[in-house]
Amino acid sequence: MTTPTHNRRVFDPCCGSRMFWFQRDHPDVLFGDHRNEQHTLCDGRTLKITPDVLLDFTNLPFSDGQFRLVVFDPPHIVRAGPKSWLALKYGKLNKTTWKDDIRQGFSECFRVLNDDGVLVFKWNETQVKREQVLELSPFKPLFGEKGRGMGTHWYVFMKAVKEHRIPSSPDAHTDHGETVQDIL
Repeated sequence: MTTPTHNRRVFDPCCGSRMFWFQRDHPDVLFGDHRNEQHTLCDGRTLKITPDVLLDFTNLPFSDGQFRLVVFDPPHIVRAGPKSWLALKYGKLNKTTWKDDIRQGFSECFRVLNDDGVLVFKWNETQVKREQVLELSPFKPLFGEKGRGMGTHWYVFMKAVKEHRIPSSPDAHTDHGETVQDIL
């Protein structure tokens, strides 16, 4: 039995073949992609892209604040041949509009993320450097892993709400002895 889409707490709008997922059919995850297709790769393996919902990550069909966790792993290549296994496997960005598409993707992912929700962002900088992509996000990452070797990076963001982060009294002390006034 599948979980209805409105009850799912985790959202992956660019799931592709769900390669990094350990539980590819977890009932709390809504898998989305603009592709629903199957390919035979050059080594004979079958690549299946079967999202729960077909969608465009730049225009998500969900309510504001619907998800607790969003995993944003958009296509990261802008140059690839029409039969390239990389393009089949990971998708391909439009080389003219990729910046606007990623900026809008970040905006939409944060929109559907609830307050204090977490966004995990994955990027491979083989063709586009991570700095160029991170500047398109409306928020700064909290922390991340700078990839080695193949250039894949993971970043974690929080859609923090200021009122939820600070004690209610301006005289209240933090765990480090500062008052809220000192922090503000």
